[in-house]
Amino acid sequence: MNLSIQNLIGLEGVPAEDISIILDTAFSFREVLERPVKKVPTLKGKTIVNLFFENSTRTKMSFDLAEKRLSADSISFSASSSSLSKGETFKDTIKNLFAMKMDAVVMRHPTPGAAKLLSGFVDAVVINAGDGTHEHPTQAILDMMSIKEKLGELKGLRVSIIGDIKHSRVALSNIYGLKTMGAEVMLCGPPTFIPRGIESLGVKVTHNLQEALEFSDVINILRIQQERMGTGLIPSLREYRKVYGITREKLSKFQKPITIMHPGPINRGVEIDSDVADGEHSIILDQVLNGVASRMAILYLLIGGKN
Repeated sequence: MNLSIQNLIGLEGVPAEDISIILDTAFSFREVLERPVKKVPTLKGKTIVNLFFENSTRTKMSFDLAEKRLSADSISFSASSSSLSKGETFKDTIKNLFAMKMDAVVMRHPTPGAAKLLSGFVDAVVINAGDGTHEHPTQAILDMMSIKEKLGELKGLRVSIIGDIKHSRVALSNIYGLKTMGAEVMLCGPPTFIPRGIESLGVKVTHNLQEALEFSDVINILRIQQERMGTGLIPSLREYRKVYGITREKLSKFQKPITIMHPGPINRGVEIDSDVADGEHSIILDQVLNGVASRMAILYLLIGGKN
């Protein structure tokens, strides 16, 4: 199975066939992760550099583990201890790294478009692990895998993304991926958290949480990204929780089960209560395991066939 894409910069424009191949491959690797011996020699001899210019726990550990499970050689790069801190340009740092013959780079960067820029500098596979408020395609892949594992299908499902849409790279990748795979998507949050004109992507928008819950088979709950936003977008965290926080009391008004997701890190007691995050309809920990399997699939499909 071959993908039509050479890099994974984002999910905008990625065809449904490619997403289906990635998901099917991810489920195969999920079976590998259930075995006593969880390592396969698929990427033996390949070298991957992890460039993380922002702090990360889940994504970085997930890629590290995925690379080890595939028997690849991986190198982690710290921007704070590199020559960038001495004034070297981003382009020169990257070109020097890839003069050492790397096969692929996984990069997280605070600037939107950084992964696209990188792909023009290097003759290697580029995988975007999050570029500012733009996209986070591997998170959307693992989210879609988790929904499919729980509910069997993506087409026709109703998914609401609730919270800080404006500052979220997860939201945009999920919108592109879910819409491509035939799901209906609704965005919910205060007006200051919804980008103007986002309805043009084919999504519904509401500022009423009850309307979103009535619509939804699945809700993907986003945290308030205080590190990316200015002041004054919401009155207070307490007020936000009162109106948009997902609580058992609010969910109890609906007869249907609603699948609960969160990309992490979770602000418990703000956007979601602990008894919901840890409850029977939550697939948050499944998302973590599926993150390793889906990233194994992406690495294998993009790098495995290259000499």
